[in-house]
Amino acid sequence: MCGLLGFLTSAGTSDDAVARVDSAMHCLRHRGPDEHGTWHDDDLVFGFNRLSIIDIEHSHQPLRWGPADNPDRYALTFNGEIYNYLELREELARDHGAEFRTEGDSEAIVAAFHHWGEDAVRRLRGMFAFAIWDTEKRELFIARDPFGIKPLFLASGSAGTAFGSEKKSLLELADVIGIDTDLDPRAIEHYTVLQYVPEPETLHADIRRLESGCHAWVRPGEAPRITRYFTPKFPVRPFAPGAEQARYREIAEALEDSVAKHMRADVTVGSFLSGGIDSTAIAALAMRHNPKLITFTTGFEREGYSEVDVAAESAAAIGARHVVKVVSPAEFAAAIPEIIWYLDDPVADPALVPLWFVAKEARKHVKVVLSGEGADELFGGYTIYREPLSLKPFEYLPAPLRRAAGRLSERIPEGTRGKSLLNRGSMTLEERYYGNARSFNDAQLRAVLRDFRPEWTHQDVTGPIYAQSRGWDPVARMQHLDLFTWLRGDILVKADKMTMANSLELRVPFLDTEVFEVASRVPLDQKITKQTTKYALRQALEGIVPAHVLHRAKLGFPVPLRHWLRGTELFDWAHQQIADSQTDHIFDKAAVASMLNEHRDGVSDHSRRLWTVLCFMVWHGIFVEKRIVPQIQEPAYPVHV
Repeated sequence: MCGLLGFLTSAGTSDDAVARVDSAMHCLRHRGPDEHGTWHDDDLVFGFNRLSIIDIEHSHQPLRWGPADNPDRYALTFNGEIYNYLELREELARDHGAEFRTEGDSEAIVAAFHHWGEDAVRRLRGMFAFAIWDTEKRELFIARDPFGIKPLFLASGSAGTAFGSEKKSLLELADVIGIDTDLDPRAIEHYTVLQYVPEPETLHADIRRLESGCHAWVRPGEAPRITRYFTPKFPVRPFAPGAEQARYREIAEALEDSVAKHMRADVTVGSFLSGGIDSTAIAALAMRHNPKLITFTTGFEREGYSEVDVAAESAAAIGARHVVKVVSPAEFAAAIPEIIWYLDDPVADPALVPLWFVAKEARKHVKVVLSGEGADELFGGYTIYREPLSLKPFEYLPAPLRRAAGRLSERIPEGTRGKSLLNRGSMTLEERYYGNARSFNDAQLRAVLRDFRPEWTHQDVTGPIYAQSRGWDPVARMQHLDLFTWLRGDILVKADKMTMANSLELRVPFLDTEVFEVASRVPLDQKITKQTTKYALRQALEGIVPAHVLHRAKLGFPVPLRHWLRGTELFDWAHQQIADSQTDHIFDKAAVASMLNEHRDGVSDHSRRLWTVLCFMVWHGIFVEKRIVPQIQEPAYPVHV
């Protein structure tokens, strides 16, 4: 696990460039408190901060490897974990005579790249963002894992191309790279609608992200040549009659194999536990490999917004030692600037705040935790995936009648029963569904965003994705869309950023290519029914997950944001953020303040929209105005836990 940073230039590396990369690595210190350094040759500078997980004593970075006639041909810097590295090393040694000097997973990547070229990334089971410099061909190869678990930012300017685990490190090098730090107005509008900045965008126009499932080649003086190597597909077909139990066993076996491989580490592994089916399944399977597993959860003191008791009950049922962190409103508000700094770009998901606190608590006990992210996208777990069932009658209406239903819905007063159903039934899937996050609609956004552009819509993001899934059933299309939007834009960003902020490695066994292969073949009627979601997964986990958890509603770490923004807990804080923010050129601050007052007075629930704007204002205060200076602590953890 590593925070990586690199700069490839055609002008030749200089002492100043090396020093600047070394200095910028301070922004990544939380990603690797165990080891720090830089390496360079004539064209490239690598910087790295390493968190030791596997082969603590020998897998230093950048790792040098090569064949017998040129043993230092390649230099690798690598962020992540390869869970099938033992199998890859064995195959490479047996079939290609590859020799290894360490016991870790990093050498497996380089050896695989040497023998299989860019196809090596298809063989890796894990989470990764890495860069391999070929000193012989003077060519850089960079890659990111299939689902986007680990981040990688790119910036190409007049002086070369830089890449890093965090955007803030590239901002530190903006003048070295030769890029501007102007904001991207379209990315701002996308953020306000979606609550996150969709890949490959960032809020800075000259910095992009290498998308999930992509790799790129870069030569000095040339722009990156990016290729998608992983395109998730859902080739679903009905279960053969009488084969249901065999398919359920297949799901359970794939997940058990994934958890077993995700437990590979030279340090203690724990598990997050919300008490729901996904995290409980991961923890229960992990207990088979470590009976002393520690589970962690978080909650709030407000009734109805804490799953602490539920999680404790689940931990007791599987026999795990359990640790709880309860977050107060004061702690919540105080942590926001620091959390936004770690995020790089704002993500207006309030659940990331309790995640930050539970990660901080977990790091006192372990270096690695497992979690249940990805199960909903792979197996059909979101309640909204059942929407096509309720809207199915509209499919039988001629298009003119569907449009008429939409016009009728516009005349119905807000809050009237049936208004939303008519409105959504009048639209196609592409028009109505753009992921789990919905913040502002056009009318609301026009009122607060000064440079509102109606032509910049969610379909900028979703259109190309929907084009790939034509002919699929509607739930498969929604899952596919969420893999490219909500999952990698929100879920995995907060998972990576909040855990790495605390020098804690998060592993997500559901997001394994072998588990996806099994999940992608689950038919529609085995995903959702009128009564439940994730039907096939629930059946597969019988005997693994305690019975009282199997059919429990979706949990997570809910936040009482709606109540806090109305009361003394956060109203004054929010009012002050709006007053102090220097974003008048972006937002109509009077309109935002009016929204806050309406929310306080109970006129309307603006909590999600307010939180979206407030997170941006804090971000702008940190990265643009430099008015807010979070107190970022130096990592103070022991080298080995």
